[in-house]
Amino acid sequence: MELRKILALLLLMLSLSAAAQDDLLSELENDVIDNTPTFAEATFKGSRIINGHSIITRKKKSLEFLISHRFGKINTGAYNFFGIDGANVRFALEYGISNRLTVGFGRNSFEKTYDGFAKYNLLRQQKGDLSIPVSVTWFSSTAIKTLKAPDQAQVVQTSFSQAVYSHVLLIARKFSPAISWQLMPALVHRNQVLEGEPNDKFALGTGGRLKLSKRISLNAEYYHQLNPSTNNPTENSIALGVDIETGGHVFQLHLTNSQSMIEKGFITETQGNFFKGDVHFGFNITRVFN
Repeated sequence: MELRKILALLLLMLSLSAAAQDDLLSELENDVIDNTPTFAEATFKGSRIINGHSIITRKKKSLEFLISHRFGKINTGAYNFFGIDGANVRFALEYGISNRLTVGFGRNSFEKTYDGFAKYNLLRQQKGDLSIPVSVTWFSSTAIKTLKAPDQAQVVQTSFSQAVYSHVLLIARKFSPAISWQLMPALVHRNQVLEGEPNDKFALGTGGRLKLSKRISLNAEYYHQLNPSTNNPTENSIALGVDIETGGHVFQLHLTNSQSMIEKGFITETQGNFFKGDVHFGFNITRVFN
């Protein structure tokens, strides 16, 4: 009897030990799962907030076709069909060389401008062993206008003396599934300027997204010039819009006081006063091919 009791006691102790080890292993496995990096996805719906770029880059080997329209000022009245007659359009292709690096090229009918850019994702917002609170992307572009000189109708003004270089650091955080916010310190360098104007223009932009449903969100964007021109004053760029996703397309409808659709234009050359009715209706349409 004593031997049976001893054996039963040993078996009970072994069972309890095995159960404790299983519980410990389960806890360790859960810890490993909890510490797996979780990246913030879809901070913004597309590569643009409204006028300016978002931190989003294209996936490797994916191609995006972007059509952007800006109509004339709405307050020009019925004669110009409330701005419809003064439309500008930009066509662009953007390609993901890697998941972090995107390059693009576009042509804008406004001032007949050609532009190219590169965009690299430096950091991704994530949780886990290494917590990173924001996503960071660097953007650089070159733009050259080919508009003919007014007094030389047959001469196209195309030279790198007129090139404009834009650099923007895009810093964004997704606070919740519905709310994202981005900060955009920017530098625009102009090779050719009017007398008394600085070649380098600095600005600080901010933008955000409020997701209303699975396919619809509200966006807002603002760029404040830190050293505005005194000889040729311009306005700060303001834009309000809505994103609508339909299958493989994203439609962006917006109101803005900026006529240009690239950084060198809307940051430093915006002429209209948003609060005096100098507002352009516009839209972007994107289609991504994987």
